[in-house]
Order: sequence, then structure tokens, then C-alpha cells
Amino acid sequence: MSLKFQSPTGMHDLFQEDWNYFDKVKKTCQNMADSYEFDRIETPILEDTAIFEKGTGLNTDIVEKEMYSLTSRGGDRLTLRPEGTPGIVRSYIQHGMQSLSKPVKLWYFGPFFRHERPQAGRFRQFYQFGFESLGVSDPIIDAEIIQIFYNILKDLGFKNLLVEINSIGDSQCRGYFRKSLMSYLRSRQSGLCSDCKRRIKKNPLRILDCKEEKCQRIKKGAPQIVDHLCKECHDHFKNLLEYLDEKGLPYSLNPYLVRGLDYYTKTVFEIYEDSEEGKQIGALAGGGRYDDLVRMLGGKPTPACGAASGVERVVNLLKARSKKAGLKAKERTSEVFLAQVGEIAKKKSLKLFEEFREAGIKVGEALHRDSLSAQLKAADKMDVKYVLILGQKEAIDDQIIIREMKSGNQYVTELSKAVQEIKKKIKK
Repeated sequence: MSLKFQSPTGMHDLFQEDWNYFDKVKKTCQNMADSYEFDRIETPILEDTAIFEKGTGLNTDIVEKEMYSLTSRGGDRLTLRPEGTPGIVRSYIQHGMQSLSKPVKLWYFGPFFRHERPQAGRFRQFYQFGFESLGVSDPIIDAEIIQIFYNILKDLGFKNLLVEINSIGDSQCRGYFRKSLMSYLRSRQSGLCSDCKRRIKKNPLRILDCKEEKCQRIKKGAPQIVDHLCKECHDHFKNLLEYLDEKGLPYSLNPYLVRGLDYYTKTVFEIYEDSEEGKQIGALAGGGRYDDLVRMLGGKPTPACGAASGVERVVNLLKARSKKAGLKAKERTSEVFLAQVGEIAKKKSLKLFEEFREAGIKVGEALHRDSLSAQLKAADKMDVKYVLILGQKEAIDDQIIIREMKSGNQYVTELSKAVQEIKKKIKK
């Protein structure tokens, strides 16, 4: 009986079609990073487990249920990164970025890992891109982060985008709200899911993030944290909303939005596409302010704000749109095809191919084939404009045939001039 191996549950292979979309998303991020002057950073896929326990939060779903953790041969407790921000903060502290001019602006694009139930747009190995701004407390930074993600999604073709936003206050004003929320939830404890019953004492704010339908019903009548904000948090939120109004960004207040991570303070937000597909797939981006995280991980108190987006979730929607619009004709990747017949021609084709590559001209080929007709069929499928034909006679005479595919016209030129001849034709 032969073994049949498959990719692990919740993990998937990415093919060229996928990478075409992934590269489009990455390029859009890079363009936005250049516009807003964010520097690229790539942190290790493995981090010290304590970074996520202290930063993300012991009572979050990520730390309690979803982390891939291991103990190394040297006894180190390591975790495959489930999210990006704690690793960025660790790097910020470790490399002395606190001495740099503020804000320190960083962005990333890479794979992350969570052991959760696989579903549409949600995988156990997945890609995210994120933007982080550290060192400035002004709500203009929050507005900038929201604008960046709104712009990226808009540039990718998403329409009717809506920002859901809330303030969850800070440690000074959250205490009284926590007591008020616990009192409300205890009186309705029997209607909560088993996880939320356990959360009432440990972290009642997590209940507001629960997706269980019965918990959602109870959440709708819960106290709202915006009614309990201290003056500093109230003013911060008010100023942020005024910035968004000035920018003309569409937003709605969601008083029960808390996000699922313990390090958030003040601003939290998510961006959705207001469409049927958008509602099914969920938030396209989300984030907020985390003014306590740098201190929690051993650095000096540092205000910060950031957000992230799941690439697969974005790509799945882009793919669905492309299919609805109908399959487009395959774009021409090369304008030239190199065909050869005979051993001498094949050997000289290798050198000629390299000359074209060095000249920055992409050339299609089927060097493994000997039949000229098979090679011409391949060239026709690639929809190239010109075919270079190097036969045995041409190879001996150091010549080559240039054929224009549309008209069928062809002529012979010196092999040493082939690159120059094609350059002239492509420029026309």
C-alpha cells in the first residue's frame, strides 16, 4: 500500500496564480509604505513564547488555544509567530530603536501560524501584512494607520469600504467599566457559551469579542465603554473622529468592538467591505493603539499604533471578483521566443538566451524540444510578437532568422546582432 501524503490540515500550497495575487498585494503595500515612509522589517518566524504570553495576553484565544509552541533542544520555549506586533516591539527594544526620531515606522509581509478551525479565508498557516508606528501618542497617528489600510484596500479594487471604530480606554478608566460589565454578565451567565462563562472573572472584555450567536445577543445589551472613558481617552477619541471626518473616511461607531488582544488601549478599528461577500468573509483589516506593550515587554513606556490584514482573505475576494468578471486572456509575458533545431543550434541558444536576459529582455523557449513545429506551437500559445529561429545551417553560419508572428514575414541577420535587432523592434 503506497503512502499518500497531504498538506497538514489548515495549511495549503500556493501556486503561480496565487502568487500573482500575493505579489499584487505586496506591491501595493510597498507603494503605500514608500508614500508614508515606512521601513520594511522581517522578524523571525520563531519567537520566545513569553513574548506572546505577556504581550498578546494569557487569556486570549491565541495564547490559550491557537499557538504552535515547542521546546528546543537547548530548553528554549519557542512559538511560531501567531501575529506580528509583539515581535516588532521585541525588535524595537532589542535594537535600540527608542533612540531614533519618532515616530518609528515599520511594515512587514510574511507567514504566521495559528491552530484554529480552518474556514473560508482562515488558515493555520497564513500571510499577513502590517504597519506599525511607534513613539507618538497623537491621534493623528491612529488616523494615518487607518488611512493607510483604507488606501491599500481601495487601490486593490475594493469598494464601499467602511471603518468600524471604538475606544476601549486605558488602565485608568477601564477598571470601573470592567466592574459594570462583570455585574451585567453575571446576571446573564447561564446564557453564555462555556468559554465566556470562564472569561467573566479572568477577562470579561473578551466576551464582547465572542462570535457565538448566544453571546452576541447578550452583548447587545451590555454597558458601553465609551460611556466610561476618562478625559484623556475621551479627548483622544474625539480628536481621532475629527481627523477622520476631515479626511472624509466613512466610519461607524461600534461600542462593542474590542479586538481579541490584551495589549490594545484607546483606539480599536476594523475595515469591512459593505457587500454580501464582504459580510461573509469578515474584516479585511484591523488594529488599534497599544501604548503599554513596549513597557510590558521590557522597554520604556512608548505610545504606539498599528494594524494588520490577512492576505488570503483579501486574495480570496479578489479571485472571486475576477471569476465573476470572466476569465481574462492570459497576459503576454514575453514578446520574443527562441526556437532552435539541432545540437549546434541548441548549444548556441544557451549563450543567446543569457545575452537576452542580461539585456533585460524576457525570452520564451522550449529548449528541451527538438521539433521546430512543436516550438512554434508553444510560441503561438505564448502570443509572442517575434520568433528567433536558429537552425543547424544558421548556427554554422552565425546567423539567425527573425520572424514576425502576425504577418509571417521573416529575414536573416547576424547572430551577434540579434539582441540589438529585437531591442529596436520592441521600442517601436
